[in-house]
Amino acid sequence: MSPNFLTPAKARPLAFGKGMDIGPVARTLVSIACFTMTFFCAIALGRAAMGLVENLHHFNKLPVLIHVATVLPAVPLGGYLLLAPKGTKLHKRLGKLWLVLMLITATSAIFIQSSGGFSVIHIFVPITFHAAWKVIATARKGDIAAHKKHLVITYLTALMIPGIVAFAIPGRLMNVMLLG
Repeated sequence: MSPNFLTPAKARPLAFGKGMDIGPVARTLVSIACFTMTFFCAIALGRAAMGLVENLHHFNKLPVLIHVATVLPAVPLGGYLLLAPKGTKLHKRLGKLWLVLMLITATSAIFIQSSGGFSVIHIFVPITFHAAWKVIATARKGDIAAHKKHLVITYLTALMIPGIVAFAIPGRLMNVMLLG
């Protein structure tokens, strides 16, 4: 049997029903959050790449580079995984990649400290570690309903809330990149 992507389109069933199983409210929240955050990240990176941002001293710190390099792809990838067909080999592989990106992002955040200590936003580090454990444990048990619930909550809380904070607070790297 050939892999799904090699099967002619008219011969394979539409995957929309299978993939859209997180519910309409969660699907709407994830769609809006993913699109908005990805859009702001693209604008911020574009401004920085075109030399429109003067104060990029944050990038001379390795933990910040690692954090940004892993969190930026995690935003659209996580949204895609929550909205795309589930249970495929591609979903499982990309899901593992997303989880690794999230764990690296959380680990690198430990080493990013302003004013010599941790800030309130660091609460998302243990939340992300706990969520990663729950996501893996529920998937291995076959409790797919709990697996999906933990992933939606993790995506919205561990990525979107810190992302909003990063863009909203003046002086933070993403705020500087987006607004100058």
